[in-house]
Amino acid sequence: MDDGQTHENGGRLASPLRDVRAGLLVFLIALPLCLGIAVASGFPAMAGVFTAIVGGLLCTFIGGGELTIKGPAAGLIVVVLGCVEDFGGADGGYRAALAVGVVAGVGQVVLGAVGGGGLAGFCPKPVVRGMLASIGLIILIKQIPVMLGTEAAGEPAEVLRHLPEIASGVSPPIAGVGLLCLAVMFAWPALGRRIPRLRAVPAPLIVVAISLPFSFALGLDAPRNLTLLGSTYEIGPRHLVDLSPEVFGLVDAVTTPDFGSLGRPIAWKWVVMFLLIGSIESLLSARAVDLLDPRGRRTNLSRDLLAVGAGNAVSCGLGGLPMISEIVRSRANIDAGGRTRFANLWHGVFLLACVALIPAVLNRIPLAALAALLVYTGVRLASPAEFVRSWRAGVESFAAFVLTLIVVLATDLLIGVAAGAVLTVGVLLVRGVGVQNLFRARTEIVDGGARGPTLRVSGAAVVTNWPSLQDEVRRVAAEHDGTVTLDLSRVGTIDRSTRLELGSLGESFEQGGPRVDIAWPGADGPAADIGRGSEPSGEEL
Repeated sequence: MDDGQTHENGGRLASPLRDVRAGLLVFLIALPLCLGIAVASGFPAMAGVFTAIVGGLLCTFIGGGELTIKGPAAGLIVVVLGCVEDFGGADGGYRAALAVGVVAGVGQVVLGAVGGGGLAGFCPKPVVRGMLASIGLIILIKQIPVMLGTEAAGEPAEVLRHLPEIASGVSPPIAGVGLLCLAVMFAWPALGRRIPRLRAVPAPLIVVAISLPFSFALGLDAPRNLTLLGSTYEIGPRHLVDLSPEVFGLVDAVTTPDFGSLGRPIAWKWVVMFLLIGSIESLLSARAVDLLDPRGRRTNLSRDLLAVGAGNAVSCGLGGLPMISEIVRSRANIDAGGRTRFANLWHGVFLLACVALIPAVLNRIPLAALAALLVYTGVRLASPAEFVRSWRAGVESFAAFVLTLIVVLATDLLIGVAAGAVLTVGVLLVRGVGVQNLFRARTEIVDGGARGPTLRVSGAAVVTNWPSLQDEVRRVAAEHDGTVTLDLSRVGTIDRSTRLELGSLGESFEQGGPRVDIAWPGADGPAADIGRGSEPSGEEL
């Protein structure tokens, strides 16, 4: 599979001030998220910052794209926390998870070196969506108690079973801070639409800014009892981020992996989880960022995977979390005017300066505020809109989405993803899609005369081979100016999910230039429509 190429290398120094400004904005967004993701993953808070610093200072120079921001992601919380808990929790599990991360990072380097950028294409989109929705639900189950000033340990089902005990431990003073921060996260985008100037200020920064005065007012730096409405609540440092208070304490926070833990068989399950889930999520994010690039540049996905792997090996070797090409911060980078990969570098530089010079300030951030950021992320990952989108993609896609979600919640991510993928492939095989056509669409280029080239597709156009078809259209569009015609008249099987993707295909190329015209099945023989969906309405999944 052609996984793209990076263009305009000579333009990396064209607008350095834009990149500095974009890097500063991304840093303001990334700082609280890095701290919150690390704590939620069972790692020290500083570990998340390590990750973003390495992602900025190292991956900038070896990555395959210009606009992606590298750092820890909420989507990996479940994987990392599961690994830590399997190795005994914070005491020994942290260093064991670091060793797993280093080995998985080396695996990503190898995968990238042999052209593994097409890995994401082998995981059907409904399965990926089901995986992300399940991660969102797990984040909600785990982080809502933290936002309310209490704790919730164990698997999601165990947490739900103990809800009465968890509810009895809620601390109203801390819950007030957390709920206020959550309200800000939801209200800020709406305020930004009414007052455009507010869009320049990231919501996570506002959350941190309003939580700090409460931290000082409640005196959380020392254990104390607070009486409220006749009840007494114990509050103190356990409700705060825990960073080294020393200047340049970043060096003291370096932690080495426990490679001896790799002798346990369970370690290799987590190596596979880190490798597959992290790689797929990173590659999908890099693909999404390409569609947002105003200059139409494309990421070399294999090289980007290699860079992420190298970053993971170094980050976990120092005590940090695994990283990916993160979509939210990358989008913020583009919106802030970032032009080149040096915006990623600057975001790492600003993070390094912040944690090295003012850790005492960061130590006063309430954990409830960081949990509110993650609850907001969880709501977006598992929003009702995701279920509606999956339903519109067809019954088969919805079934794969729901099965993946349920199995992940009941077991773990790897088994859930496998179950969803097996169901998707099984349904397609039953519907008559040939094995040779499952993951690669059969295409040929024919001369379209004055209208430009025509890419003729035959056999099947389905959810599993859609990434390869999309890549082929991209390649033809890049090589030929003008109109590209996608001829689907010889397609025998097309599912509803692919119909909807094709309906929004033109939007994917708006910034790239060429227009894509689609000749639908029916000219030489109607296709069997798996989902019985109508021709696309342009809805974007």
